[in-house]
Formats: sequence, structure tokens, C-alpha cells
Amino acid sequence: MNPKDIPKDLPATIAEHAGEPNAVWRAWQTLFEKHRAAVDPIGMFAPIFHAHAAWLAHPQELAEWMTRTSQEIGALQAHAAQRFVGGAEGDIVLPNADDQRFSDPVWTDSPGWDLLKESYLFYTRNIQDALFETPGLAPKERRRAAFWWRKWLNAVAPTNYFLTNPVAVRKAIESNGQSLSKGMEVMFEDMLAGTVRMTSPEDFKIGSNLATTPGEVVFRNPLLELIHYKPMAAKVHQIPIVIVTPWINKFYVLDLTPNKSMVQYLLKQGFSVFITSWKNPTADMAEVSFDGYLTGGVDAAVKVARKISAAERVHLVGYCIGGTLASAYMAWLNRRHDREEDVPVAHWTLLTTLTDFQSPGDIEVFLDEASVSWLSDNMRKKGFLDGKEMAATFRLMRSNSLIWHYLVHGWLYGERPPPFDVLYWNMDTTRMPAAMHEFYLREMYLNNRLVKPDSLTIAGEPISLKRIRQPLYGVSAEDDHVAPWRQTFRINQSVQGPKRFVLSSSGHILGIVNPPAKPAKRRYWVASAHRRNTADGWRADAEAHEGSWWEDWVAWLRPQCGPLGDPPPTSTPEYPKLADAPGTYVLEN
Repeated sequence: MNPKDIPKDLPATIAEHAGEPNAVWRAWQTLFEKHRAAVDPIGMFAPIFHAHAAWLAHPQELAEWMTRTSQEIGALQAHAAQRFVGGAEGDIVLPNADDQRFSDPVWTDSPGWDLLKESYLFYTRNIQDALFETPGLAPKERRRAAFWWRKWLNAVAPTNYFLTNPVAVRKAIESNGQSLSKGMEVMFEDMLAGTVRMTSPEDFKIGSNLATTPGEVVFRNPLLELIHYKPMAAKVHQIPIVIVTPWINKFYVLDLTPNKSMVQYLLKQGFSVFITSWKNPTADMAEVSFDGYLTGGVDAAVKVARKISAAERVHLVGYCIGGTLASAYMAWLNRRHDREEDVPVAHWTLLTTLTDFQSPGDIEVFLDEASVSWLSDNMRKKGFLDGKEMAATFRLMRSNSLIWHYLVHGWLYGERPPPFDVLYWNMDTTRMPAAMHEFYLREMYLNNRLVKPDSLTIAGEPISLKRIRQPLYGVSAEDDHVAPWRQTFRINQSVQGPKRFVLSSSGHILGIVNPPAKPAKRRYWVASAHRRNTADGWRADAEAHEGSWWEDWVAWLRPQCGPLGDPPPTSTPEYPKLADAPGTYVLEN
């Protein structure tokens, strides 16, 4: 529909609502929904519009909220007046503990800047509170409205603009304008790059100072390369580990630098490790399906690992969307094999993985039928979803720390971002095949069919997580905004077999890339999990430990992965070396 038709449709729509309270607003609401696909494809404005309409439809509640807000404004003004004459101490509106935007003392010591800070925080919180208190608004719409308002409020923060950021002004004066000159350079470089950079791409090179663990590509098909790493211990456990990495980014997040490499840690502990390195899809892969990733990806990797290792079974690890695929694969295997001992995966590990998408976190604000249909249409035209679009979405979910922080420090302060391997990996984006990604968004996020027994057919088999009987080690991260831990915990209520669950501190990446260190940088909670457990009930009983969960994982893996013996060959005549690690697919842009 053409949004230019909205004014022409308005009179007739108002007539349809004649006699109703707030007829004009209800008419606009009707028109907005009618033309939403054209004017608001990602659902940015609809929930905000609905929130405004809901308040206007409840004048009594609106009047009560305005009265309360007016009283609070009066108190803020009185506090500000006292600050200017030196008669008040402290702030009546404080930043959240993790909000570093106003950490410089000038925001507290100077009455003028303090007033600007407190006014901004006051109006931000009142608007957010009003959205959560909106009468007659569905919970999902309330969360979406709050999310988008929060993004707008983050964008207009005084810290983001030179004249309202006292730190930027001070740096410009102290440097005789050099900070502004350098800031302009950073700004133009970011504009040429098409993004606000979080680290400098020149600081890292794959295979040189990232992804340097020795190994060989032993299998390649149009979808993936399989890397088998060279052993780092004299003896290795009989059952190999096959890691299914997410294809929304490149595999080397688990093999960054030697001291951060999960791969190297496992090798040094005496395990044989294989890892998937997915091809960066182009338009000719538009029709590659989720089924294709299962059969041509994870199933192919498991078969090759078993052949090279001469092992009947493997230990399977899935990370993020790779874990969602691994979960579907485990259900698929258990559908195809009646006897547990015939399943080629003996046990498995999930890292920050969603299988129940009922409450997937902030990402749900981008996903409803209209937005998925719009996105699917765009993907079909190009054949893929550009990785930069997905990266921008995830950065927007944490805009203060992942966008505005780097804009302020780069453009206003003239500071170049320091080298950070995890952020370089985060910027090294990949594309998504159109057919696969539409299936994933629709069947997982919208329909939540993976958790519904026999509701989803994968590679010809109706699958159910409830058929999975193999022991599971699950890991989630306390501050994960991509896969919220209480939601990832729900896998324990679906699968059979013994389950050990770990909750790591930090977020989606650093909660997993969490090597042992002295002194300990992080902590974790661990305990067995049962189908009757709730997430919070499990945590109340879990044991807290300082340090890295990697050590607990290895202690769990050792008896699972069998006795120690001579390492298998890195490659074989059937599966010869095709390239040195990290391979060729990871280098594709």
C-alpha cells in the first residue's frame, strides 16, 4: 500500500469510528495498521503510536500521571535552585550503576552541568515509567514501545553532542583544538567504513595474530570447511569434540589469541577437536535451507570426525545459533535411531543457546509477522541478509555501550579505539542465505516450533526435543542480551538424560570466551538440572565459584570422552589436508 493514500483514507476512517471516544485517534490507529508495511516495516513507530493512543483513551490515568510528574518536576527545580546557591548536596536522580556516560566529576561538581544531567535522567525515566504503566496496552507492545523510546532517549543524551558535553569542551580547550581535529578524522574514517568502528581493522589479521592454532582443513563442501586441529598433548581422549559454530559470525571467536582460545585450551587438556568454518553466503546460495545446514553441515562434520578418529561417537558442541542447529540435529538423530547406543553423538554441550523462543529478549521488538515479511521480501531480492544489517541490529540493542560510547570517544574526544580482538571479530560480519534465515525467523522466533513436539519437520523427520536422551552440559551467561539465560535454561525442561548447567558471569561472548586466569576475572554457578527446575529455583541451589567454567567443563568431559590413547592423524588419505587452518572460507568477505 502507498502511504500517500493515508490522508485520502482519513475522512472515511473517521466516519467508521463516529460515536467512539477519541474517534480521530482511533481512525489514525486503524490507518496506521492498514498501511504499516509501507510506513513502518520494522515496527519502530507502531508501538509508540499505540502507547500514545492508549494514554489518550484513558484520560483519568493520564491526568493522574501528569499531576504526579508535575510534582516531581517541582521538586527537581527546587533542588536545582538550592544547588546554584550552594545549599543542596547530592543528586535526587542518579545514573544507573552501569551508566558511565556521566562518570566525569564535572557532571556532579558543576551545578549547571549537574542540572542538565539530572533533567535528562529525570525525563528519561519518567517516559520509560509511563510506557510501562500505559493502561490497556498488550505486554509485548509495551516492551516494544519502551525499547524504541529508550533508543531515541539514548540518542538525544547530552553526552552525545559537543556543546552539551563538558568533557568534550574541556578536551578541545586543553588540546588547543587538536581533539576536534582528530575527532573529524575518526568521523570521516567511520563514514567511509559505513559504521562507527569499535576497533581498528588494521590491528588484526586472521591467521597472523588471530586464529593461529595449528590445524588442517580436512573436509570442504559448498557450505563449510571442517578444521581438525593438531594435538597439543601426548595422549588424547578417544571420543573427539566437534564444535558447531554460529554462522552469523566467523568461527574464530573460539580461537582468538592463544591465551583466549577455547580450542587451544581443549587441545592442551588432551582432546581431539574439530570445528566448523562456514562459507560466507552469496546470492547463489539463496535457496540453501536450514535442512541443508543440518545435513550438509553438522551431520557431514560428525561423519568426517568419526571416520578420521575411528570413533563410533563424538561429543557435539553448539554455540548460539549453532547450538539451535545442534539441538535440532540431536532431536533428528534420536528420531532416526531407536537405540541410544546407535546415535553417533554420545553427549553434547550447548553454549548460550535458545531452543524455546517464547521470550527471546530485546530481539523480539524487531520480530513480528509484518517485519519478518518485509525482511523476507528484501532477502529474496538480494538472495541473502547482509551481515552488517544484523550487526547493526545487535549493536542497537546495546546502543549506549556499542554505538554512542565509540561515537563520543572517537568523534568528540578524538580518541581512536584501542585494539580489541573480540570487537574485531564482532565487526567481521557474514551474510545469511535468504531461505535459511526466513525459516529460522519464522519457525523459531515467530512460531516457536522447535520446542513443540513433532511440530517441526527437519530433513524429512518430525522432531521433538523430548526424544533427546544423551547427557547435556549447558552454559548460559548472566548478562546475555542475545540469548537471555532464563530462556536458555528451558532446554532442561525439554530433554531427557542427565543435565549439568552452568551460569557464567558476563555476556553472550565474554561469558563463553572465558579462559582461566589468576586472579580470577569472572565467576560461575553450577549444579545439576532437572525437568522440574525453574531457572531461579536452580540458581538458588547452585554452587558459586570464582574463575572460569572451562575447568568444570573439562572435569565433566574427561570421563565422558573415554580413555586416553595415541592421537588420531590430523588428516587421512580419505580426508586429506586441503589447506592449513584457519582455512579459506574464513577469509571471504
